Amino acid sequence: MTLTAEARGVYVISVTPFTDSGEIDFDSLDRVVDFYFDKGADGLTILGMMGEAPKLTQAESRAVAERVIRRAGGKPVVVGVSAPGLAAIGELGRAVMDMGAAGCMVTTPGSLKTDPQIHGYFAQVARTLGEDVPIVLQDFPLSTGVHISDDVLGRIIDDVPQVVMLKHEDWPGLAKISRIRQAEAAGQRRISILCGNGGIFLPEEIARGADGAMTGFGYPEMLADVVRLAAAGEMDRAQDIFDAYLPMVRYEQQPGAGLAVRKYVLARRGAIASAARRAPGAGLAPEAMAEVERLLARQDKRLKELN
Repeated sequence: MTLTAEARGVYVISVTPFTDSGEIDFDSLDRVVDFYFDKGADGLTILGMMGEAPKLTQAESRAVAERVIRRAGGKPVVVGVSAPGLAAIGELGRAVMDMGAAGCMVTTPGSLKTDPQIHGYFAQVARTLGEDVPIVLQDFPLSTGVHISDDVLGRIIDDVPQVVMLKHEDWPGLAKISRIRQAEAAGQRRISILCGNGGIFLPEEIARGADGAMTGFGYPEMLADVVRLAAAGEMDRAQDIFDAYLPMVRYEQQPGAGLAVRKYVLARRGAIASAARRAPGAGLAPEAMAEVERLLARQDKRLKELN
């Protein structure tokens, strides 16, 4: 299944499970793939920043992609192929598409400083990957330091047809969603918009015209429920469910610690065997574990009251 501009729903950003000694835990990788789909994911995105992709070798990245795509059993898997150079992007991108990936996600390297450079870069990426490869453009200035203006994004959409989806992670960025949809109403080509940033603005993003979420969270069922209910017009119910999880969503947003929180929760839920991150990267301190446990207890209470 290849990605199109009509893609909707929740494409969970998957963690990469490691053993306590730092090796890839392929058994846990199988288990977490099943977990995400059991909790309502429509697709998966792997080898992103929250998947610790920069810590993997090229061979490991290919092995993870092959395992996940096979385990997904035909459900869409988007693979992050961002790299400093186009050669690496092309090599991994073509390999994962041959495995059956739905598309490739690419973000902007921090070296891009001008609008022409940003526009030209995605044209180069498209030529490198090939005209039949769907591209997810990850717009994440908080991490990359590269700000893509509305005008440049519009020109990329017009000039690079392989870009079928925006992974929206600009912050504040709600107005960008509105302006994309307004431009489409005026004749610009439609693209899918799935939003990241841990889902912290998910109800507002859906209301602005986003098609769903492409992010991670220790409770992916929340993302699936909010997107489903919002798409059905049940915004109050969607907001109530989101609000019940909001303290944990907020806690996961801590720069540098968010992945450790997410892996701790996933391990606690049995989705992965270990919360270990590959070095460099520490787990949670005992004080943080206690805070998470308190938040989870309060979350369970709120959910019982809501239901």
